[in-house]
Amino acid sequence: MNNDSSDKYVVTITRQFGSLGRPIARKLSETLGIQFYDRDIVEQTSQKMGLPISVISKNEEEYGGAYAAMRFPLGTTSRARQDEIFAVQSEIIRSLASRESCVIVGRCADYVLRDCPNTLNIYIFAPAEDRIRNSIETLRMDEETAMKMVLEVDRARKKYRDRYADYGSDGLACHHLLINSSYFGIDGTAELIADIVRKKFAVGTD
Repeated sequence: MNNDSSDKYVVTITRQFGSLGRPIARKLSETLGIQFYDRDIVEQTSQKMGLPISVISKNEEEYGGAYAAMRFPLGTTSRARQDEIFAVQSEIIRSLASRESCVIVGRCADYVLRDCPNTLNIYIFAPAEDRIRNSIETLRMDEETAMKMVLEVDRARKKYRDRYADYGSDGLACHHLLINSSYFGIDGTAELIADIVRKKFAVGTD
């Protein structure tokens, strides 16, 4: 792994629920030999602030157990506390980006790192029917829960980004690459992105 200050780079992954963005991001990090950060950012925030981040509603079990946290990216605390959580998460993201090459999933990392050089922002999406099927086959949800989660998590993530990432009406300008994961699957999508990363940042060209 090459993490000299002049060679560090960060790939941010924004994704639709059920598009397999997280396993693609993890595979990408393995392919490139760099660190992967997702929920561990939440854990670091929790430790730093001394409070639980994922304060899930009483209906958690109805919406898929652990995946219910995705409906509330900052928990269900007050707006002021949520703003504080986002600020701490942003600090952690900037610290990670300054320290080493890595793949960062979600948490408006593309916006948080908007002024940082050597970032590549990827948006992973897929048709609704494929995302529902992925939720059933990969995440082991029943069909009704999968359909609810696709709708509700997408809505929650849009609300989160609208609140914290000031990108205007569509937000497309912040993404360098949009990719339909249903065309290539987890391994194929990760390898395609890895090829782009290698070309963009001259990785492995020594």
